[in-house]
Amino acid sequence: MARRRLLEDPYSRLAIWARRLAFFSLVAALLSILIVRSDFLEIVPALATFGGALAIAVTSILIALAALIVIWKDGLRGIGYAVSAIAISLGLLAYPLYLGAKAYRLPPIADITTDPIDPPRYEAIARVRPRTANPVIYAGLYAAERQRLAYPEVEPLLVPATPKEAFDAALSVANRRRWRVIDVREPTASRREGRIEAIARTPVMGFRDDIVIRIRPSGEDSRIDVRSASRYGRHDFGSNASRIASLLADIEEIIESRPQKAEPQKPAPASRRRGQPPARR
Repeated sequence: MARRRLLEDPYSRLAIWARRLAFFSLVAALLSILIVRSDFLEIVPALATFGGALAIAVTSILIALAALIVIWKDGLRGIGYAVSAIAISLGLLAYPLYLGAKAYRLPPIADITTDPIDPPRYEAIARVRPRTANPVIYAGLYAAERQRLAYPEVEPLLVPATPKEAFDAALSVANRRRWRVIDVREPTASRREGRIEAIARTPVMGFRDDIVIRIRPSGEDSRIDVRSASRYGRHDFGSNASRIASLLADIEEIIESRPQKAEPQKPAPASRRRGQPPARR
């Protein structure tokens, strides 16, 4: 009778450490996101923490790959630890890798506007922006040319509505998206230009992006211009252009869904009033 094996093969220490590092990187990344979204600390230390978490995730993958080699050669246990470490780390790195692919295709700009010649200005938001944030002054024609090549669809919206109606539609969309509205200037008879300044949050990290919406009369219609800028970083990964396009699409949908005003009927000529025969000469 064969002797029973009393001692099982030991676990690979590399596999154990790979999984520990993977869990640690996941916790550090989630903590940094929580810090950014809750405004507990400055954004720069939080981003440094997130970057460190990504570096640890890469290290975990490398150690897990080394563990798989050792397990295959020495017959050790721990293949589940190594595979789980790779899965956790790749899951954490998936979104940054996606952003990296977008950064490769798109130009490094973080300030997008529908009117590069006369961009809407930040006024109220300029007073609440941190000193470490990007400047509120538009970058100029160089950025405008890059924007034109990358986002040709970003252009002003002309709607068949009064400035007040266009303003109400824009404010409705901003509130529906739960943006933090900082300043509102409704168009009036003396000041025909309307303005809305608001702060939006990115969906994953919760970064703050600043938006200003400007409404001006244009003949019988109204022209809507938008500017959206990231507070930090040289690259917005296309988020500002996407925000402007969807914002204008929602505003246009609201304007088009309004009940049409009935045109006033023209009165009948005095000589052909209802119930009377035409006058004879």
